[in-house]
Parts: sequence; structure tokens; C-alpha cells
Amino acid sequence: MADTRAIMAVGEAIANLLRAAYDPADFPTPLDLTTTTTEQIRNGAPNAGVTLLIYRVTPSGTHRSPVGRTDTNGRRFRTQLPVDVHILMTVWGTEPTLQHAIAGWAMRTLEDTPLLPSAALNAAVGGSFRAEEAVELGLAELSNEDMFRIWEVLNLNIYQLSIPYVARTVRIESVEYLSERGGPPVQERRQDIGVLEPVDAFNPPADGGQRP
Repeated sequence: MADTRAIMAVGEAIANLLRAAYDPADFPTPLDLTTTTTEQIRNGAPNAGVTLLIYRVTPSGTHRSPVGRTDTNGRRFRTQLPVDVHILMTVWGTEPTLQHAIAGWAMRTLEDTPLLPSAALNAAVGGSFRAEEAVELGLAELSNEDMFRIWEVLNLNIYQLSIPYVARTVRIESVEYLSERGGPPVQERRQDIGVLEPVDAFNPPADGGQRP
């Protein structure tokens, strides 16, 4: 399970994936490949490149409330928080041909890596994910109304080619343990052998108790 930096790690890992695949010789101008916020886009979008905007985080539709991890001392963490991270990849270019070329390259790059392993996630934000973890990345569906609503919020009065993605089932781990109840941890096992006698539900013992 990931720690509370999981959402940040997902966004940065996708940006790093594009940077690693980027070859300046493939494009006539340098590309800017980065995560962003709505405010940064308002203040100045790149002339050419790709921006990744995390615009929504929703409960995971796959795992609602997975149990928490148990540590080496037998203590169980509180329930995990599984979420889906929705990302809007926007392509920028001064010419339509450049914009379209960037879009095809970026989409093909992400399609070639549908699973972000922990190595990629931890390279972006060190120690944020456990070694056995991975995050599924794929194309998402976004209605035209929702797409244009996002651009209305950006207040740029101009639409740029954008492709929605979703990183599925990012499980954020709690730092708190469940309340410890009962006695101390079991130190040893003891075996006891006996004979169970059948109990007749229609003829209970005369004293109202249970037969041995």
C-alpha cells in the first residue's frame, strides 16, 4: 500500500515516463513535459509539449474498503483508502501538425506502459509505494460537457486537444493501527483432546444447563 504521497507520485511518474521516451530529434522544437495546476495553465501554458492535470480523485470502483496491512508485530493498520486518479493530458503546439504529432507520440508512449510499477512510482517520489505494488494506467471516458466545463474553469476561452486518463486503484495506507483488544499476543499453542457428546435440542438437561 502506498503512503499519503501516492497521488503526487502517480502524476510525476507519468511525466517521467514521457520525459524518458522523449527524443528531441523527433520534434522541430523542444517539448515541455510536466504536471500542472489550473492556475499555472492560466498564467502561461507551454508553447509546445504536454501538461498533466489531475482534475479529479474518486473512490475506486474495484476495491471499496480493503483491509489494512498487518505489521511484523501483529498489529493491523486501519482500512486502506482505494482511489482512482483522473488525469487530463493536454497537448500544446504552435502549429496543428506539431500538436497532432505530439498527441500521437504521447498516447502511444502511455499505451506502451499500461502498468506503472513501484520502481517508476518510487523514482518519482522516493519510498511512496511498496515493492509489490503497481498502478494501472489507461484511457478514460469524459463527456464533451465535462471536458468543456474544465476548460471553462481554466478561463482561457480556447480549447486545446486533451485526452483523459485514469490511474486505477491507488491504495493509500493509513498510519494508524486499529484499537488493540483482548489479551497479549499468543506465545505458544496447547492441544487438548476430548469427546464431544451430542446435545438433544428437544430434551435439554433438567437443570437448564448444557450437557458437557
